Amino acid sequence: MTILHRIAILISLTLISAGPLIAQNTRSQEERIARLQKEIDMINVQLKDNAARSSSALSSLALVRRKISNRRALIAESDRKIEAIDRNIKEKNKEIDIIRARMDTLTLYYERLVRSAYKNRDTRVWYMYILASDNVGQAFRRFGYLRSLSTRMNEQARKIEKTREELEAETEKLMVMRKEAEAVRAQRQKDIDSLKSEENQSQTVVNQLNRDKKKYQAELRKKNQQVEALNREIREIIRKANKSSSTKTSKGGKTTSTAVDTKLSSEFAANKGKLPWPVEGTVVETFGQHYHPVFTNVKLPFNNGVTIAVKPGTEAKAVFDGTVRQVVVMPGYNQCVLIQHGKYFTFYCKLRSVKVKAGDKVSIGQPLGTVDTISSDTQLHFQLWLENTPQNPSLWLK
Repeated sequence: MTILHRIAILISLTLISAGPLIAQNTRSQEERIARLQKEIDMINVQLKDNAARSSSALSSLALVRRKISNRRALIAESDRKIEAIDRNIKEKNKEIDIIRARMDTLTLYYERLVRSAYKNRDTRVWYMYILASDNVGQAFRRFGYLRSLSTRMNEQARKIEKTREELEAETEKLMVMRKEAEAVRAQRQKDIDSLKSEENQSQTVVNQLNRDKKKYQAELRKKNQQVEALNREIREIIRKANKSSSTKTSKGGKTTSTAVDTKLSSEFAANKGKLPWPVEGTVVETFGQHYHPVFTNVKLPFNNGVTIAVKPGTEAKAVFDGTVRQVVVMPGYNQCVLIQHGKYFTFYCKLRSVKVKAGDKVSIGQPLGTVDTISSDTQLHFQLWLENTPQNPSLWLK
């Protein structure tokens, strides 16, 4: 076995073993790109809808900045994809070089066979060569040599043809890779151009906010009051729910317990990171402590949940089985559905119409109501609590 054959076998084995992993990584990358592009398309629809309804600049800024974040992620994915294609092209060039070297070796050997056959091209020379043998054994050996020469020539010609076909196939694959690289690079440039446009759009909104600073600061104070009122209301509801779950009541001479459903609590906890999102949309406000995106010295109220921008008419759905604890109306949040899942609670706020009432048993994925449009924004505010402690929904939702 020549060194070229050994190298070829080694490369083939490497590609075979890496094949499933490469395919898996490619699928994962394509899924990420599809998700990012889908969210960008959704944000464009929301921005267009907001503009038609003279939406607040702050909401538009959140959407634009989210789109910019996704666009940068798309460019990063393109960079990774281009690097992977370039690596594949480099490996493919190595394979082609090996095949060409094998082709040269086969051709050289074939030329030697042809020259040998040419020397013995006259049939009479063949016969004289055999008849000139010293004995019968030598005659048979000479006859076998001449016959095998013809056979080897035919075999070598077939090998050359097969290698030539292999070379053409690999060259075609290389051309496909290069075209793919060109397409990815072109898309990357489009994303870069879009990113520049979106950054300019973001700066325009920031300038608008700065021009109307007093107006937006007044709106911010009002919003802060609404957030604090909602947080107080939620804590009070949970406190009452926990209190009722830890007491026993006597009715008609019988004692009944309203203990927390520990089985449901365990099932809910076991699904951390796998719960479905209550709506499909774009997260514009994340969990935790944040500062104003423009007036950076202004601290915003602690966000106990996430706010998700959605298309008008979107229905909010339960993220897990549970019992509707209460339906309340809050300024700035319209109707809120509060569901208990054992020790866990989920809250769905900013609903226009509600399809459930207190005491109803709900199942995962069940529609609870339609998201309302408040102050020109169609958004769902979602919270998740473990007893008296708010949780980061992003860690629980898949």
